[in-house]
Amino acid sequence: MKLACLICLVCFAFALRAQNPPTPARPRYEVKRAPSHIQVDGKLDEQAWKAADPIVLIFPWESQTGAKQKTTVRVLWDDQNLYIGYECEDTDITAQFTERDDPTYRDDAVEAFLNPRPSQTDVYFGLEMNARAVLYDYVSIKSAQYVLKRFNLQGVQLATFIDGTLNTRGDKDKGWSLEVAIPWVNFEELSSRPEVGTVWTATFNRWDGVEPDRRLSMWMDPLDPRPSPHHPERFGDLVFVK
Repeated sequence: MKLACLICLVCFAFALRAQNPPTPARPRYEVKRAPSHIQVDGKLDEQAWKAADPIVLIFPWESQTGAKQKTTVRVLWDDQNLYIGYECEDTDITAQFTERDDPTYRDDAVEAFLNPRPSQTDVYFGLEMNARAVLYDYVSIKSAQYVLKRFNLQGVQLATFIDGTLNTRGDKDKGWSLEVAIPWVNFEELSSRPEVGTVWTATFNRWDGVEPDRRLSMWMDPLDPRPSPHHPERFGDLVFVK
């Protein structure tokens, strides 16, 4: 009888776990110091980028109809800047917006959301950058319920490289890449410049394709049934290392 009860308890525990699967852990990434100079030209071909481990974005929403095209992100730092590089497979590169703070997220675009003070999740910095190297930057307050669009990051270097033909729908492109360098002075209201061992939180995203065939990929699973990147409580850890 005792064995039968034990088996029932084990079966019940497995049934509960199936109904309530464990929450996926937030990702963690070691941001290494750039070992050499990075020229921000949109091509991740400098020797320094080889030191950065790749992040491959995931596709949290099967309901979206866009193609699942690979995006790889790399992050480095030095005394002057935070560097983020994206490599995007893309057979049809589209980007219409051309002016600073245009809604670039409607184009083929990548995003970086950065929180220099992980003890809070109310405020973070947003960079949304399309394949034309047009930047839409802002401060997000309380998960994008309030967005300070007039905020402009200072001294940002941004460039893209397109392997294909932009806004030509009839041919087949190969992809595009983007580099951005963000000076530390932009984050001083929330955090001092990072040192070895400093931890920030962040996520990296990509909007790919045009409606209705569009897809959002991300570094982390936001645990939201609807496609949305604004979940600072689920941002991954950026750990600054040597």
